Amino acid sequence: MQQDISNMNREGLPSNKSLLKATVVAFLVGALLLVTTILPAEYGLDPTGIGKQLGLTVLSSDHDSHSQPASSAPTLLATVSSVWKGKEALRNDTMSLTLGPNEGAEIKAKMVAGERFVFNWEVQGGEVSFDMHGERLNAGDEFTSYWVGRNQSSASGAFEAPFDGTHGWYWQNKGSEPVTVVVKTSGFYETLYQPE
Repeated sequence: MQQDISNMNREGLPSNKSLLKATVVAFLVGALLLVTTILPAEYGLDPTGIGKQLGLTVLSSDHDSHSQPASSAPTLLATVSSVWKGKEALRNDTMSLTLGPNEGAEIKAKMVAGERFVFNWEVQGGEVSFDMHGERLNAGDEFTSYWVGRNQSSASGAFEAPFDGTHGWYWQNKGSEPVTVVVKTSGFYETLYQPE
């Protein structure tokens, strides 16, 4: 009698094998939609090329301030939030400094809040510890650390000054041989210099 009740409860329901097959098919369809439609339309990523053929990559250009649909002419926008405005002209600088064992030194940029640069630095001959930081004007010994690292041979990134002042790096050679740090910057700032 109990066997009849369990059979009655399962009547009309799919088997475990059918449920598993339906789940796998749903997952595959979802993954296919993600790759062919959602990624091109929302993020401009089109690994298959189908999004471009369907015109879906144009939808992502509304979010991307650097691209416009190929069929439209450039237009002047009333408000653009991704424009960098600065008083200084675009600069490109390269500086280097040599550090003996257990020696440290800085290179800094004088900047106004909102000014930006991209940077890359490399160490020739070893590794260094570093502190990327900034000081407000006339702040004495007070500073704000942005990025601290140890045993690095290179670093790169982009930086926006959060306040008026000097912003840059302090490197320390904790090795037993001299090293040379070469830093390259490109952006909007008053000057790049090595404090004395």
